[in-house]
Amino acid sequence: MSYTDATYHPTCIVYSGVALGEAVTLGAFVIVGEPARGRLAGEVATRIGARAIVRSHTVIYAGNQIGDDFQTGHGVLIREDNQIGHRVSIGSHSIVEHHVLIGDDVRIHSNAFVPEFSVLEAGCWIGPCVVMTNARYPGSPRAKAQLQGVHIERGARIGAGAILLPGVRIGAEALVGAGAVVTRDVLPREVVAGNPARVINSINYIGAYHEQNPAH
Repeated sequence: MSYTDATYHPTCIVYSGVALGEAVTLGAFVIVGEPARGRLAGEVATRIGARAIVRSHTVIYAGNQIGDDFQTGHGVLIREDNQIGHRVSIGSHSIVEHHVLIGDDVRIHSNAFVPEFSVLEAGCWIGPCVVMTNARYPGSPRAKAQLQGVHIERGARIGAGAILLPGVRIGAEALVGAGAVVTRDVLPREVVAGNPARVINSINYIGAYHEQNPAH
């Protein structure tokens, strides 16, 4: 393992094969590089980019490639072999399973579940307690062989407590309302809500998304 100006709590466990960028901070009881079942410690390289803040009780498995300015809340679990971009934030007690692609500037709030084979494109926003699914027929003989992750396109927003069924695609800049159950694809810039989710509006007609940022 290699450290470059990293700060880490003495209760951390950092396995061999882990590379940390400059000014990384690891909180108490953090584990980085946990080997997946059937692998040896250090068998697969793990990288966390510069200026990451990994808060207490987070577990990051081996094989993750994570960009700069990454942050977790407390108690986050990130399984193996994910590709995670720059400036990604994952809230407390959220779970990211294995073989997930997460683009730059993605925000995942607390208590969210992102299953294997999901794709979250750059700039998408995932509210608290969002559940994505990938098994169309759970417990069936071929369930694991037929997993289909959710695909969330660039800049889409998923409201609190929404449930996304296996294989659905949420179009760029779309908005999924809180508590919605999404059973089919959502087109770019559509606004959907309800169970099952139905189109109720377009981002084009919501003034809040067209206001100038006061910081500019």
